[in-house]
Amino acid sequence: MGFNLQPYGMQSMLKEGHRHLSGVDEAVLKNVEACKELSNITRTSLGPNGRNKLVINHLDKQFITNDSGTIVTELEVQHPAAKILVLAAKAQQEEIGDGANLTISFAGELLHGAEELIRMGLHPSEIIIGYNKGIKQAIVILEELVVEGSDKMDVRNKDEVLSRMKAAVASKQFGQEDILCSLIADACIQVCPKNPVNFNVDNVRVAKLVGGGLNNSTVVRGMVLKNDAVGSIKQVEKAKVVVFVQGIDTSATETKGTVLIHSAEQLENYAKTEEARVEELIKAVADSGAKVVVSGGAVGDMALHFCERYKLMVLKISSKFELRRFCRTTGAVALLKLSQPNPDDLGYVDSVCVQEIGGTTVTVVRNEEGGNSITTVVLRGSTESILDDLERAVDDGVNTYKAMCRDSRILPGAAATEIELAKRLKELSFKETGLDQYAIAKFAESFEMVPRTLAENAGLDAMEIISSLYSEHSSGNARVGIDLDEGSCKGVSDLGIWDLYVTKFFALKYAADAVCTVLRVDQIIMAKQAGGPRRDSAAAAGAGMDED
Repeated sequence: MGFNLQPYGMQSMLKEGHRHLSGVDEAVLKNVEACKELSNITRTSLGPNGRNKLVINHLDKQFITNDSGTIVTELEVQHPAAKILVLAAKAQQEEIGDGANLTISFAGELLHGAEELIRMGLHPSEIIIGYNKGIKQAIVILEELVVEGSDKMDVRNKDEVLSRMKAAVASKQFGQEDILCSLIADACIQVCPKNPVNFNVDNVRVAKLVGGGLNNSTVVRGMVLKNDAVGSIKQVEKAKVVVFVQGIDTSATETKGTVLIHSAEQLENYAKTEEARVEELIKAVADSGAKVVVSGGAVGDMALHFCERYKLMVLKISSKFELRRFCRTTGAVALLKLSQPNPDDLGYVDSVCVQEIGGTTVTVVRNEEGGNSITTVVLRGSTESILDDLERAVDDGVNTYKAMCRDSRILPGAAATEIELAKRLKELSFKETGLDQYAIAKFAESFEMVPRTLAENAGLDAMEIISSLYSEHSSGNARVGIDLDEGSCKGVSDLGIWDLYVTKFFALKYAADAVCTVLRVDQIIMAKQAGGPRRDSAAAAGAGMDED
């Protein structure tokens, strides 16, 4: 007779195969370790001289970029604590579109400080209290550092837009920010609605065409479709447009029925009537004054033949998202079935023409006078990966424009704000009496990460730069930052580097929240993983979606 030993403790409560880590050493420090690793990845990409990462995701797609938002999204982070930082970065990316790197790197630095404090013997809850006091005070100081008069900004004034956008774009594409910012600012200002708060990021599109260089890039008022016109007519000026969702084909009968045909004559008549029906429909479209027909589906041969006869230009847009944007650009109403359109349903374009740019055939739909609802930035570059990275820089620029439409206040850039925060929070920590003063001091020290990283990435001596920054700020020059080109400290107004207040505000807030969440964890309990084949969620979700 065999008897089995009864498991005891945690084993008796949970199924076998679970993992359980608890206490400061196993849980807190392990979590901190994982988060530090993540922030070490992003840290070297901070700032204009940041280095690129080559990430290959689970679908074998390559990303070569220094945009942290992309890096952390494409790395499939498994560790639960590090995932919290990834979520913070994603929140930052959704809210502002820039500053994801600051969020993760700053959070990593805070956790590094927390680890030292725990080893000194502080309890995590004391650290959390200190960090919370620190972030509250930091936000108060941020308000004080805002440049006076920067809240009264005209979002249609290109120079003001450029000064605020430059830092965000330079951190992605250093050395090319002037060309890029000018393109982005033009595109954004063209589609800026009467009330700038309603600015829609989706209205600035990007078309990536391989070949040429950045200086060949242009901004088109309207859309650039990456396909050819269907028929032989390749160019139309000042024309009305009609949009059909279903496609233009012979089988446009309402009901599907069976026709019984007894003789050859009837067959001939049936074919003729079908042909006449198609011709009648196309003629109706032509009579309505439309010169361009846009189809959301297939274009039948017979229909195309009549379109040619009536001199109609035919475009095919298969993505329904693109079709919606096309309707927004031209002001057309998408019609469900092939029929004579009402005059109100027609849209208008200044010109539609098929061009060949760098070996790619594209259809450019311009709409200068009508609604300035969509503009397209046509990017040119030598390889796909360079174009992808340029696209991310444009994306950041457009998001920054959106952020400044809501709140245009700016702070001194080039690490001037961070050093000032570090200096003032240190002074605050000396006034505290409890144990959390150590945590506040660490919180203040963490801000040094930004100037140190900027200096290291540019190959400068970090200690020397930080000490000279401190000495400048101590003598009351709150707007002195790092000039990375000369490797010295300079006034930010000479450098012309400004950061948006909202970007900093959210980045620091999200970072501090994520850190406190990680530090509050004292046990990790993982159930045994469910069996069964792993379904690739991305591949399943990716079917039938366009790029966005």
